[in-house]
Amino acid sequence: MVTQLIIIMIFLELIEAHFQRASTLGEMIDRLYGYYHKSIFLFFIAHPTFYFVLWVAIYLNIFNFFIIAILLFKLFDIFFKIEMIKQRYLFKEMDSELGQMLNAKLAPWMSFLGVFTYVPLLFMAISS
Repeated sequence: MVTQLIIIMIFLELIEAHFQRASTLGEMIDRLYGYYHKSIFLFFIAHPTFYFVLWVAIYLNIFNFFIIAILLFKLFDIFFKIEMIKQRYLFKEMDSELGQMLNAKLAPWMSFLGVFTYVPLLFMAISS
């Protein structure tokens, strides 16, 4: 069962990386704003791993440090993206530092950072 959960998590992380892939953070925010503009639910569907980890925690009754860390990181990530969307598109005013950050190039491997971070954390959460 652990293997199946890990494989599902890898698959969902790759789907999430596909939904959010971009060459800059600004392009990623633009893409996510497209989902957000169509429907807030579509925006949240673009983050399937958060719901999967929440389901794993509840189903297996695991509430250790690793599960909480994954959920907190994912939650902060979602709220950060919502805040960037609000500042860029709804309020149309953004700090200059954040504006510069949005134009910074992302390395191609950065879209797979979730696979290298969250999958091992999920394995440690399940196996401890």
